[in-house]
Amino acid sequence: MDNNPEKKITKVSGLYREWFLDYASYVILDRAIPSVYDGFKPVQRRILHSMKELEDGRYNKVANIVGNTMKYHPHGDASITDAMVQLGQKNLLIDTQGNWGNILTGDSAAAARYIEARLTPFALEVVFNPKTTHWAKSYDGRNEEPVDFPVKFPMLLALGVEGIGVGLSTKVVPHNFIELIDASIACLNHQEFQLFPDFQIGGLVDVSEYQDGSRGGRLRCRARIIQKDKNTLCITELPFGKTTDELKDSIVKATERNKIKVKKIEDNTSGTVEILIHLFPDTNADRTIDALYAFTDCQTSISPNACVIIGDTPAFLSISDILKINTKHTKELLKRELEIELGELEESWHFTSLERIFIENRIYRDIEEIKTWEEVLLTIRNGLKPFENQLNREITPEDIIRLTEIRIKRISRFDLDKFKQNIAELEKKIATCKSNLKNLTAYAVRYYENLKKKYGEGRERKTEIRVFDTINMAKVAVANEKLYINKEEGFVGTSLKKDEYIGDCSLLDDVISFRKDGIMKVTKVEAKTFIGKNIIYAEVFKKGDDRTIYNMVYREGKDGPVYIKRFSVTGVTRAAEYPLASSLPGSEVLYFSANPNGEAERINIHLKSNPRLKKLKIELDFADILIKGRGSKGNMITRYPVKRVELREAGISTLSTRKIWYDDTVRRLNIEGRGKYLGSFQGDDKIVVLNTNAELKLINFDLQNRFDDEYLLLEKFDIEKPFTCIYYDGEKKLEYIKRFIPENTSAVQNNLPNEHPDTKILYITSSQGVKAHIQAPPDKRGNERQEEILILDEMIAVKGYKSIGKQFLKFPESTYHFEEPPIVETPADTLEGAPAKILEVTEGHISISNEDSDKPDSPEQEGGTIPSLF
Repeated sequence: MDNNPEKKITKVSGLYREWFLDYASYVILDRAIPSVYDGFKPVQRRILHSMKELEDGRYNKVANIVGNTMKYHPHGDASITDAMVQLGQKNLLIDTQGNWGNILTGDSAAAARYIEARLTPFALEVVFNPKTTHWAKSYDGRNEEPVDFPVKFPMLLALGVEGIGVGLSTKVVPHNFIELIDASIACLNHQEFQLFPDFQIGGLVDVSEYQDGSRGGRLRCRARIIQKDKNTLCITELPFGKTTDELKDSIVKATERNKIKVKKIEDNTSGTVEILIHLFPDTNADRTIDALYAFTDCQTSISPNACVIIGDTPAFLSISDILKINTKHTKELLKRELEIELGELEESWHFTSLERIFIENRIYRDIEEIKTWEEVLLTIRNGLKPFENQLNREITPEDIIRLTEIRIKRISRFDLDKFKQNIAELEKKIATCKSNLKNLTAYAVRYYENLKKKYGEGRERKTEIRVFDTINMAKVAVANEKLYINKEEGFVGTSLKKDEYIGDCSLLDDVISFRKDGIMKVTKVEAKTFIGKNIIYAEVFKKGDDRTIYNMVYREGKDGPVYIKRFSVTGVTRAAEYPLASSLPGSEVLYFSANPNGEAERINIHLKSNPRLKKLKIELDFADILIKGRGSKGNMITRYPVKRVELREAGISTLSTRKIWYDDTVRRLNIEGRGKYLGSFQGDDKIVVLNTNAELKLINFDLQNRFDDEYLLLEKFDIEKPFTCIYYDGEKKLEYIKRFIPENTSAVQNNLPNEHPDTKILYITSSQGVKAHIQAPPDKRGNERQEEILILDEMIAVKGYKSIGKQFLKFPESTYHFEEPPIVETPADTLEGAPAKILEVTEGHISISNEDSDKPDSPEQEGGTIPSLF
């Protein structure tokens, strides 16, 4: 045992705290988190520094670059190669040659010995400048490496970055090259700016919760899915961070889990993404697209977290903060470069002037006979004294030594005019440099504009910004399960295959059930669920459905009065029991029907024999009953016992037409009043759409329909309402007018006469009485012609949609504009339904009146009872 009192004992906890902090600091500062100033992680910075060392304008093998980088990076070649491949795939700083992998399919790059790389002109111009670079020793002390590159561009935001350190992580998504430059210019000019992500692979992005890239924000990215034909979908662009293989795997898994219904997947991706999804003939394409977004990687969520290194400290910033720091840093770098350039120009001017004085005044002749070096320097110094006032600084010994190094050949070919010209050019450059320093902001703006001009071509935005709608998974899930019911035993489920079939459903659905005792209950679809005995009706529940109306006749208690009621069920608590009849024991439902469109049938109520009654049959029409909430008591029919209730006649819908709007923000239909009002719809009504490719089609008003194209026309279709169209014929180089009514068919209709690339629709409207103001060009004498006003409806008769029409303008050089009549707003329809008829009792007889449906639900304020005659 060592009893040396001088020996220091260190606890393990102390070692852990000290070593762990050292390790965490190293991982954060030297591996995972990028610098805010140049946007690079250390490995990326070392790769670029190594490439600059090897730069000679030609391609270098990646293996050579990786080997050279290992002088600076204290890790293996595999990590360097992977980092370099990722940097090269961004197509901004590294000019690649060979198989560098595919960011679309996820294919890896070839081995480092088979691929080559060099720096791009953009990288050479923006990233490197040894004169403004701060240097530090490499990990082994043998070489120097840059602390930060003097990058004059928001490189971090252009490239994006992802890294995991100890206790923190960073994730900055890439942004658009041109938009970053525009934002930097706006920042220099103290203007407002906004930045949103842009991805190489395109796709769609919802930035409504981006929160400027700060912690807590969220991005939703979607693949671009188009419908090629009735039974084929095509994925043409991927969501950020996903490859075609990952996307296909997620679709296959969703199909295996019976979330979506897909016949076959075909991947034709090469230079561009093309994943064909073949559907079964009975599959709805719009619902399948929603299901792909809901259950597969076609929609992903990203949580940005802009953590960067400032100095030696990690900091969490917003995207705007990073851009402002980069812009300010760029301005400072430009200032330092100008100051360095100005110093070099002034030094060049000084020595050029000194050389001119030395040669022009033949001071070199004074030293021909002098033998010692000190006397030579002194003689030259004395010879230059009379001309010191022509210089911008004092003459130093270094200046005199440089004069002695001038070759005889240069002296013998001395050209005074050329020297003066060189000096004048230097003075011009000095003046420009001083002007730029004086107007540094304007100089920085010109710098950014020059970058945009030189390197912005082909870097337009690839990712479309949209606001995504919220997809209800239960609505888009494939109904691939069959629901059964055992009414007597009180069970509902998908495993009761020997019992009564209810309908198709998915495992995300709920089932609503009604029992003989008037209890309603909503439960989740499962293999087998006990609801309660004596079930009279069950179906798949549609939450928020206010058009399905339930008609019911029930007895209150064992011997109580009989009531009639109509109600809808829009929302409930799952697994809770709701008494629809009465909470009194013995209450019983005598008649029940569920009506998807609010149908109101007529019924006969037969009373039991009673000598006090003259009439034993009551005829009632549910159309005369007000639709109320499920908790309403209803209207009393009779206090006498009922023998039976029978259906006398099926009814028709008592609900009003459905009012539909189109929300261009999310590109979906809705009934909440968002966006453009399309009209009131019912039955077989259609919506007519015309996209920018002149493809016209009629579609139903299902709220699940998608409208992903750009549309020239989107409105309610009226078979009696013709369209007026002005189009340009690219073959004939003329403008034509025609009026037509589309065919009432689901097939796509193209109303252009040819497929010439310049043939396009210029104007289309269904409004009547539109005026065209046409200004013809001056006549041959130069006199102005009078403006002509024509009514489009009177210019040509209505013909078929395939008609060519007639020439619109008498003079092709004419200019024109259209004047549409004012839009007459139609009164808003009732969303819940038309005013219902209410049974009212006055002096012993029944009267029917139309009342507003917004009445209290409490039984005390219900309509009156049926008279004592019953």
